[in-house]
Amino acid sequence: MKIALLGYGKMGKVIERIALERGHEIVLKKDESNTYEGLENADVAIDFSVPMVAVQNISTAFNQGIPVVCGTTGWLEHYEDVVKICQEKNGAFLYGSNFSLGVNLFFELNDYLAKMMAKFSSVYKVSMEEIHHTQKLDSPSGTAISLAKGVIENSAYASWTEDTAAENQIHIEAKRIENVPGTHSVYYSSDVDFIEIKHVAHNREGFALGAVMASEWIIGKKGVFSMKDVLDLK
Repeated sequence: MKIALLGYGKMGKVIERIALERGHEIVLKKDESNTYEGLENADVAIDFSVPMVAVQNISTAFNQGIPVVCGTTGWLEHYEDVVKICQEKNGAFLYGSNFSLGVNLFFELNDYLAKMMAKFSSVYKVSMEEIHHTQKLDSPSGTAISLAKGVIENSAYASWTEDTAAENQIHIEAKRIENVPGTHSVYYSSDVDFIEIKHVAHNREGFALGAVMASEWIIGKKGVFSMKDVLDLK
């Protein structure tokens, strides 16, 4: 499989190493210093760039008929626009706020717990915390937002906030600490006890492997997908 890396920062470099180990070829390493030359030779594009260029990267790949796996967060206000372009081009698109196998299982656990705890909303208040390295540009993380959406879809909560939470809001506290790949916690607190589920990433390997696996999976497919499809969690 020939891969175009749209974004060649720390994650891009880990993805490159894992892709090569799995027998794939890198035909483009796109950063701010070069063009899209070589993209036309790719079987799939993996976007781990920055929010301000993600939509351009994705659209450029779609225009060349190349499926896209995207792990860039912080641009989702344009998500429906990207889906529309994908559909117009009869393309394939897979977005994941987090490609780690463990995190995607954590998403499922979060949904299940939220369904159970919805019956006891008068007793327990939900809040969340996420910790990432100081180079992370968006806040809160895409993973934290996905976790909040999971609770909202399975409870009476209506939204999330980084500010003081109203009765129907989930408070997310975002922390930035040097050399932390990613830690996410979901809390249910009452006057008498405290329930916590937590995922701690030790490095970027799990994110990169998941992105490469998603790229292998999407070849030959058309439509809009998620890691639930890749891992058959639906």
